[in-house]
Amino acid sequence: MTSKERAKLRAQANPLEPIIQIGKEGISDNLIAQIDDTLDTRELIKIRVHLETAPSTPREFADELAKRLDAEVIQVIGGVIVIYRQADETRIAEKKKKRGAGTAKATAKKKVKIKGLRQRQREKEMKNPYAKFDRPRYRNDREKKQGRNA
Repeated sequence: MTSKERAKLRAQANPLEPIIQIGKEGISDNLIAQIDDTLDTRELIKIRVHLETAPSTPREFADELAKRLDAEVIQVIGGVIVIYRQADETRIAEKKKKRGAGTAKATAKKKVKIKGLRQRQREKEMKNPYAKFDRPRYRNDREKKQGRNA
């Protein structure tokens, strides 16, 4: 990567907020998987290293992440690492295929229909034709039926 490309990416990374944090646990497999997925979607990310609790320096973390994720370290300033990896559609497709679509139960959306008072009354009348006489016609009738005084 040339210095001009790196400068352009640094300029793009300037307004970004760090979305991943490295703390006392250091770099774990779950963190690598999370960063990998994030790089697939965003290509350029910022990572914050908590200097007080982290087991090693941000530079060491950046080099290890770049090696394990096949990414480029754009810059390391203080406790902030900027990493770039160009999105590869074939690799993303393979990941999705490997993960699978999930269970049919998880992918099927549940349809919820919320019924209002009128809809419930209509259904009640369809089941029982004498239910029409239970329907209150006016507000005063409703209050009398519920036992309240107007």
